[in-house]
Amino acid sequence: MNDTSAAEGIVVVPTYNEIENIEPLIRSVMGLAVPLDLLIVDDHSPDGTAARVRALQEEFPGRLHLIERPGKMGLGTAYITGFRYALARHYKYIFEMDADFSHNPQDLLRLYAACAQEGYDVAIGSRYITGVNVVNWPMKRVLLSYFASQYVRFITGMPVKDATAGFKCYRREVLETIDLDSIAFVGYAFQIAIKFQAWKYGFKLKEVPIVFTERTHGQSKMSFRIFKEAFWGVIKLKVESLFKSYRRPMPQELKTTPQNG
Repeated sequence: MNDTSAAEGIVVVPTYNEIENIEPLIRSVMGLAVPLDLLIVDDHSPDGTAARVRALQEEFPGRLHLIERPGKMGLGTAYITGFRYALARHYKYIFEMDADFSHNPQDLLRLYAACAQEGYDVAIGSRYITGVNVVNWPMKRVLLSYFASQYVRFITGMPVKDATAGFKCYRREVLETIDLDSIAFVGYAFQIAIKFQAWKYGFKLKEVPIVFTERTHGQSKMSFRIFKEAFWGVIKLKVESLFKSYRRPMPQELKTTPQNG
């Protein structure tokens, strides 16, 4: 970890063409009551997202980090790159969130409290734990998302109501235990797979109710290909789990994942 930062947690945010959102997001995270560092993993955004981050690094030395990748390589690989970066720097808590303010940065504090104060291993910002808490989505998409989570619960048995949620806090031990190299999914299937593995390894998961608000700037990255990957990926996860042992390694067996990027 950078010596100038006192933060015990880091927020990983993948970006592609988020120039309208990135500075307000950075300032929101930097201004939280609990100090958290921020890592932007940018996939060579042509709109100058990375350049804006680099400019702001001078204002937030040691707290604002940037990895620039050569092109669009997928959400899942962006998070894995960010997780490895965080593990190599020994952060205790590792968060993930979207860049478009669909996740309220203030809710990071509630996810942090669930892990740091309540003792959970994974805190999930959940749209469906207390009903359906989604703003500005068309009904068709609300129903698709809600029943997708129901489908995941039915196939996997995982007791998580918002299986595709991408707003989470992990204790570092969770990401050290999961075989990140084995997760080849790109979109929502990645989010399902990492929760599924954490649950199978016996980590304690908590869903924290949030309100999800559809972006007001930029374009959604959702596509039919991502949805199809998630549909078939759930079946693949379940089948593979039948032939896998989920023995959690002893502390001395855990190895810090080397930096990637």
